[in-house]
Amino acid sequence: MTDSLQIHPSSIIFDLVRCASGVVGPFCVLGESYGDNPKPLTLGPSMHLRSHTVLYLGSTIGNGFVTGHGVLVREECVIGDNVSIGSGSILEHHVTLHDRVRVHSRVFIPEFTICKEDAWIGPGVVFTNAKYPRSKDAKKNLRGAIIERGAKIGAHATILPGIRVGEGALVGAGAVVTKDIPDYAVVAGNPAAVISSIAEIPDYQL
Repeated sequence: MTDSLQIHPSSIIFDLVRCASGVVGPFCVLGESYGDNPKPLTLGPSMHLRSHTVLYLGSTIGNGFVTGHGVLVREECVIGDNVSIGSGSILEHHVTLHDRVRVHSRVFIPEFTICKEDAWIGPGVVFTNAKYPRSKDAKKNLRGAIIERGAKIGAHATILPGIRVGEGALVGAGAVVTKDIPDYAVVAGNPAAVISSIAEIPDYQL
């Protein structure tokens, strides 16, 4: 740890935490343990962790990481540079967030989900990864969603296991996504259906 790392006295930094510079706010926990022989928790420089953030050992997090209040990141996650995670959001283990992913508040992201560069996840979005919860071998058959580069998921959408949301696609608020979404499509409804393409939206920002 370096002199440029500011840690509030109420926060806990366990062994095996490797962090460079930034701010750790009140009541954060860095390096919560799991299992036997855990791996280090590594964070890049210029982080800003707000109060009650909890990060488990075993994750690798890039530069400029920002959290809201009460964020939980479990073990074995890989997070790129300039990623932000909003208040009350949860990342289970083995989640991958590429560079510049924006996760808003109260989002649930389960194991094996992948969000690629510049993906935008709106508030209250729920991802799932168990097609038949509580069935025999359910844990052996978990499938995370794949959110391609620049895709945007509207508030309170639900994404079913193993779904691919195409590059630059837009998922409307409250949609329930049960099938793969093509690149640059706009979908809405329950179940979600293609209603247009982003080319039809004036001044849309990819």
